[in-house]
Amino acid sequence: MAIVIDRDQGIKSGLEDQIGLECPYCGVYAHMQPQSVPDASSLLRDKPKHVGLVYKCDACTAPIFLRFAVRKYEDNRVELSRNFVELERPKERFAFSYLPKHTEVLFREALSCYSNNNFNAFASMCRRASISAFDALGEGGKLRAFEEAMVAQDIAGIDNEAFTPIKKVLFSTGPHEELPLLNRAEAGILLEVLKDMFYQCFVRRGKLTRAIKVRRFFVTEANNDSVASA
Repeated sequence: MAIVIDRDQGIKSGLEDQIGLECPYCGVYAHMQPQSVPDASSLLRDKPKHVGLVYKCDACTAPIFLRFAVRKYEDNRVELSRNFVELERPKERFAFSYLPKHTEVLFREALSCYSNNNFNAFASMCRRASISAFDALGEGGKLRAFEEAMVAQDIAGIDNEAFTPIKKVLFSTGPHEELPLLNRAEAGILLEVLKDMFYQCFVRRGKLTRAIKVRRFFVTEANNDSVASA
């Protein structure tokens, strides 16, 4: 059953059409209930190509604004496409403190582009963030990062056709103008591959190094206490 805004009955949709999203405010994956719906008479008069609806998060009651394309207009009702655009996306989380400072700045801006659905600006910032990371890793850093990306492709089962634009964004040496244009799905793959690559190259090493330092510290303290009490 499609989402329909009726002149007399308001919004109508079946249980199978319930919308579930990760809330950009509370971060919980929850059902969304219609909260504010445009007047059907106004839509039928103006016939816009897109319609905005406000939904309410079942978890935290925050308002979530979604934009739908109109499928068709009829005498007394408007039928909306099931596909929609989230105008407020959840902020992507990452252990930024483990990244080199310059890489952190660029990656934060990349994630901001992604959260605002600017997927090709996101790709450009991913290119800049990856170049910064390769420089920080030093000699052989780009090769190491490439190997991590290939492992991610294998683990996730990403086919070569879908992975080709990801490799071009992260590892090609051409100018920015030659970057492939990404759609939402490709940008999502790029995001997860780059997050995994940064995790393997920086976060994993940083966490392991910190954990070993903490272990050594407590061992040293224990030894000192034993000597002092002898």
